[in-house]
Amino acid sequence: LIRLQLQAEQAMPRILLYHKQEGEIVSRDDPNERASVFDSLPKLRGQKWIAIGRLDFNTSGLLIFTTSGELANRLMHPRFEVEREYAVRVQGEMTLEQIHRMTKDGIELEDGVVRFEKLSDEGGEGFNHWYRLVLKEGRNRVVRRTFEALGLQVSRLMRVRFGIINLPPRIKRGMMTELDDAEVRAILEWVGLP
Repeated sequence: LIRLQLQAEQAMPRILLYHKQEGEIVSRDDPNERASVFDSLPKLRGQKWIAIGRLDFNTSGLLIFTTSGELANRLMHPRFEVEREYAVRVQGEMTLEQIHRMTKDGIELEDGVVRFEKLSDEGGEGFNHWYRLVLKEGRNRVVRRTFEALGLQVSRLMRVRFGIINLPPRIKRGMMTELDDAEVRAILEWVGLP
């Protein structure tokens, strides 16, 4: 019984939630030697951290790391259509027609059409305006490129949710937390892994 319990514990993947800051890359190798999100992760023996999704250099927010390639695949592969939610600060305010195009018609980019599942106005002061959006894909710089296609400049972009995992408010920029076994089990069940 003890041996079975130990095997189960060893088989349980590790999951870290990291609050990525602007100015960090999500890569182990960078010819420009910029700060990498991998620099501050706990060291592993016999395993490696896999980043679930990427955030570009100027984007902050929730970044998930796991030791399970299978879990990473379930969360990232397009066929699973896992929602990603972002808070976006735009210079200026969107028109109803722009919101309609982004959520109903879709915006044609060079690598295909993008359509947000949800887009809500979160208000703002002065020239900057905040929006919340949800999409089910993770193409390179897709949020920024979609706004730019409509002539809108994104001044801040932050991922706040990936699937059922929210960025906990207690995790400040540059900080991380590791999920406990019960939280890991809940995520594994959600994605359909034993």
